[in-house]
Amino acid sequence: MEFFKSIYSWYRVLKDYRRISVTNDLAINFIRIMSIVTITLLLAIVGFIAVNGMQVLSWDFIFSPPKNNFTEGGIGPAIFGTISVVLLMIFFAVPLGVFAAIYINEYIFDKWYSRIITVSIHTLAGVPSIVIGLFGFGFFVLFLGRNLDELLNTGLLFGKPAMLWASITLGILVLPLIIFTTIEALKSVPEDHRNAALGLGATKWEMISKVVLPQARPGILTGIILSISKAVSETAPVLFLGCAFFLPELPVTNLNFGAFVIPMINPSEQFMYLSYHIFALATQSTNPTVTLPLQYGTALVLILTIVLLNIFAILFRYKFTKTFEKVRGY
Repeated sequence: MEFFKSIYSWYRVLKDYRRISVTNDLAINFIRIMSIVTITLLLAIVGFIAVNGMQVLSWDFIFSPPKNNFTEGGIGPAIFGTISVVLLMIFFAVPLGVFAAIYINEYIFDKWYSRIITVSIHTLAGVPSIVIGLFGFGFFVLFLGRNLDELLNTGLLFGKPAMLWASITLGILVLPLIIFTTIEALKSVPEDHRNAALGLGATKWEMISKVVLPQARPGILTGIILSISKAVSETAPVLFLGCAFFLPELPVTNLNFGAFVIPMINPSEQFMYLSYHIFALATQSTNPTVTLPLQYGTALVLILTIVLLNIFAILFRYKFTKTFEKVRGY
């Protein structure tokens, strides 16, 4: 009798194993199929845009301004405006995001109000970009800018849509991404390294600046690069804040130092932007059918920029990860 019971128990075990194995195989195949479908859709979209965009892609298209009511010329001012806005955004957002992450992870990680700050950042990350754009226009232009003009008696210098306000608004948009990636990079540093630095007599800030930050640098820089690619693809935040429909002149000014003249970005001027330029070509042109190749060309340049930034972030992180694995002796 005991023999038959043992055979039956083994039969139940094999039956359960087969059921679990079949379920596991179905789940793996479903995930594999969904991944293939997603990659196929991505390649189809990018390939379609690439085939149509390569017809107009040239050095003249990249560097020349639009001409003849957008039916000719290129996207030079839009590329310059995009780069200028992103550079100013980095200047505002990166220090604030990195130091906020350091404060959250290294100083108040065990405080009750750290949860409030974390929830606030998560909420900010979920706010639609169009809402952040409206906030930027209402607060920075109408409230802060107009009051600064009245206080400083500068006419209409700050109280108008300009590159400065667009950059700060984009900085608010990407701030959660910078904070969260920096926090994850800081958490990846072993706690033993912190304790060893403090045990050797280092202060809290010396431990952070000389031990934690150098090891977390790959993750921090990866987050910054990803935030740049996110900002490049956004349209709504810059729509209300100085993005021009047609501006062939570059937003630059000259600083005179005696015999030396140094050109620099003028943050008080309007600008052209790649993502908005696609919208303008598609909706504001007198003949959108004629500008269709230019739309595909501009979209191809934008997609290539984002893809290259993401590839650079992946390679950069991989290189530094391998370097630190050698240092740590993994």
